[in-house]
Amino acid sequence: KCNVWIQSCQVNSYRQINVCHLPSPNWQDGARASLNQLTQFIPTIFLFSEVLYKLKSKQSSQIIHTFPSPSQLALVKNETLLSSPSVSAQRPDSLSLAVAKPDLWTSSGDGEVKLRMGESGFASEPPLTVDQMFKTAVERFGSYTALGWKEGEQTKTINYQEYYQACRTAAKSFLKLGLERYHGVGILGFNSAEWFISDIAAILAGGFAVGIYTTNSPDACQYVAENCKANIIVVENHKQLQKILQVNKLPHLKAIIQYKDALKEKRPNLYTWTEFMELGRDEPDTKLDDIITIQKPNQCCTLIYTSGTTGQPKGVMLSHDNLTWTAFAVGRYVRLAEATKSQEIVVSYLPLSHIAAQMVDIWVTMKVGGATYFAQPDALKGSLVNTMREVRPTAFMGVPRVWEKMQEKMKSVGAKSSTVRRKVAVWAKGVGLQTNLTMARTPMNYRLAKKLVFKKVRKALGLDRCTKCYTGAAPITKDTLEFFLSLDIPVYELYGMSESTGPHTISLPDAFRLTSVGKLIPGCETKINNPDEEGNGEICFWGRHVFMGYLNQADKTEDALDTEGWLHSGDLGKQDDNGFLFITGRIKELIITAGGENIPPVPIEDAVKEAVPLVSNAMLIGDKRKFLAMLLTIKCQVNGDTGAPEDELMPEAVELCRKLGSNAMRVSEIAGGRDPVIHAAIQEGINRVNEKATSNAQRIQKWTILNQDFSIPGGELGPTMKLKRPVVMKMYKEQVENFYKEVVTPSTPDNSMPPK
Repeated sequence: KCNVWIQSCQVNSYRQINVCHLPSPNWQDGARASLNQLTQFIPTIFLFSEVLYKLKSKQSSQIIHTFPSPSQLALVKNETLLSSPSVSAQRPDSLSLAVAKPDLWTSSGDGEVKLRMGESGFASEPPLTVDQMFKTAVERFGSYTALGWKEGEQTKTINYQEYYQACRTAAKSFLKLGLERYHGVGILGFNSAEWFISDIAAILAGGFAVGIYTTNSPDACQYVAENCKANIIVVENHKQLQKILQVNKLPHLKAIIQYKDALKEKRPNLYTWTEFMELGRDEPDTKLDDIITIQKPNQCCTLIYTSGTTGQPKGVMLSHDNLTWTAFAVGRYVRLAEATKSQEIVVSYLPLSHIAAQMVDIWVTMKVGGATYFAQPDALKGSLVNTMREVRPTAFMGVPRVWEKMQEKMKSVGAKSSTVRRKVAVWAKGVGLQTNLTMARTPMNYRLAKKLVFKKVRKALGLDRCTKCYTGAAPITKDTLEFFLSLDIPVYELYGMSESTGPHTISLPDAFRLTSVGKLIPGCETKINNPDEEGNGEICFWGRHVFMGYLNQADKTEDALDTEGWLHSGDLGKQDDNGFLFITGRIKELIITAGGENIPPVPIEDAVKEAVPLVSNAMLIGDKRKFLAMLLTIKCQVNGDTGAPEDELMPEAVELCRKLGSNAMRVSEIAGGRDPVIHAAIQEGINRVNEKATSNAQRIQKWTILNQDFSIPGGELGPTMKLKRPVVMKMYKEQVENFYKEVVTPSTPDNSMPPK
């Protein structure tokens, strides 16, 4: 293959083309290009042949045979590379002269895209590369703390100047180890300064930053590493190292770096973090600066791999502008304080391979000069609250399961309190909920409740100076939102996806509706596609936060982005007259019964969990079936080391059992209908849910209690605690089929339904 760069050529009606470029992967990869990749260029080859034919007749002034850098791709003189939703997206396979220009999407790692700029407001903000945004942060906040962590009993920190220099040193080390342009640096480990530095250094060095979930199997790690052509993989410890060493086929891999603990074995091209950083410490800056100089805001710098619940993960390509513009827009919209006025503090504990954690912990915090403190690796097993009390964050992001676990723990502690304390707490919560729901003027009893209860609760949770508590990445129940609202801790919902660089809508203190995911971030647009009579339709996104495409998957990209460039979320929702967005379901999760009725499962599942506090997880069944059924799990203890569910009930669950008249202490004493008292109580709760059903088809006709709760180690939950429905269906196929065996009427003696 060759690239031909044609300058100053006249085509047709003397229309001047500055550069006409035949796209191809870099020269080394070209030799390995698959037939599938090659066929993507056929339309361009046809066009190129036509151009050459016309050039021959026009006596072109100059034809230069060379190998220009990817930054010279598709620059057409006097034609904008920007776009707006009113302009239709030109498909890459178009046979017009526009193929020479960047499109709204690409599936090529070295591709470029049009920026979805606006004429005013947030959308008109000048595009930046990651390096440009970081340099600005260093100039403005250089001496402010950037990262902090515990080593033993000591807290260590680095400021923004030191942070940037560490990233540059790591970038030079990556280059010395052979990191190639548009190749991945995989990062496999718990949140740390080394994770952040590796991520940013990979971008500065011209590669892709690629987070890999710590819960991934060796095979899953191999898929991601192969897909992104990882030259280097950074692992946390020996456990994660073994996953990579078990993989035989990683043809692009050149080095592995372990950033925690001593190496237990010596291998070629295996480095400790200290050894790795020494590689680049004395390297000249020239090569790195040259690479940084040619980087452009509309080029890919980060890959976020989807959880792969229905197939292999897809590599979501995010550009420099995706990251830097979204960080700007979120910081401005949420009204985060800049460090020069009052420094924002966040705690990093959610998986950094997920876009939510990356945006909050790395990019938004950098934009405003905030400080990120790292929790301990066992944060989600109980130590998070200790970090919270020490750090006292000003902003906190928690996935629904984190908030639910806090709620369960607080209820458990409350159940053991004295009668007087419980009565005071109940009174205070009633006052708090009513005041926050109505947004009324602060009454005297609210101020008293705040002094007696709310301040103490906030301090115990480490939220005493936190003014921004958020939840996202999965649906949260109304019960949990109201619980924290009653404690004067409003938890604001936000909504988005990896493909939108995180948030698309955000709730604010002065723009808040219970169960709404908030209003649109300025500079973005929402379209409800094909709405029904109630206004429910597929939620579609437009804006500079919309991703570039899926790496090497043009077909999947075309499924996600329509011909006008709108990102189809796959979520169902509606907007009210005030612009608040409400999520009502997910298209792929939508249950279509044998009778043809469409039923979103989440509202029914949430209603059951609210009606039956003993239930931990609920999953509705019924797609292509004659009636609905449900799988239930009971709240139980979790193993502190593995995160796996145990047989012992949670203290709160034990307390509930006692109130119902049951002596059960274990899940095994309840599962499968073994405890008639608990069984009857659950049926009563489900009956209450059924009474509110809008049709008979939406009533739960059968249910069963599983032997253990869903979990990440068990495979039923994803890294952000999102339910993996296809996995659950496969794991519990026998129980599901038992619901529908030899059914004459949709009721059974052990959990029959009352007539509607």
